Amino acid sequence: MAEALRFEQVTKSYGTEAGAVEVLRGISFSLDSGEAMAVTGPSGSGKSTLLHLAATLETPTSGSIRIGGEAAHDLPERELAGFRSRRVGLVFQDHYLLPQYTMLQNVLLPTVAAGNGESDAEGRARALLERVGLGARIDHRPAQLSGGERQRAAIVRAVINRPSLVLCDEPTGNLDGETAGSVADLLLELHGDEESALIVVTHSLELAARLPRRVELRAGLIREVSPEPAAGG
Repeated sequence: MAEALRFEQVTKSYGTEAGAVEVLRGISFSLDSGEAMAVTGPSGSGKSTLLHLAATLETPTSGSIRIGGEAAHDLPERELAGFRSRRVGLVFQDHYLLPQYTMLQNVLLPTVAAGNGESDAEGRARALLERVGLGARIDHRPAQLSGGERQRAAIVRAVINRPSLVLCDEPTGNLDGETAGSVADLLLELHGDEESALIVVTHSLELAARLPRRVELRAGLIREVSPEPAAGG
């Protein structure tokens, strides 16, 4: 199995008036293609920072990060956005769909950044939106959809380019319990079909228990946690 992501002794510090604050303190882990992992931990433990580093949205203070064997953070800035669009899919707690665009147009935005063939990408986008129950909403704008529908569209947008790595930051955090469950079902179903590696940062231990692997961050350090059976499992 190919390796999708590797952190080697990664640190991340931020400067403050009181001096440098070390958020991540030399963490190391790897994730293979097709593998899914939850990241849990208290607020301020570095979970979102880890995700932003994996997404190439931030640069590590020290250590190395490889995505599909490539040191993406060493790429020139002009090449990094294209690399990110092709190799990384992102799902946030807020959907970040552009209000002026339809669902289809929103889902296709990463394909434009990656330079994918428009006709092939549109066919895939339509098929995926149909699959997640949004076939009748393709021409609707975000304000016309429910919170769960918007998050489903955001998940489709994340996988449209067949990225090797899908990163989710509290993907069900803004949803009620029933809707959160259905969105989690969809996320895990698409992950199984797309064969990308998946990282889900979450405060929900119920969601974390549904993933086969879990790590916990505390005080900037990482440790593996034995999987726990999901509720009802």
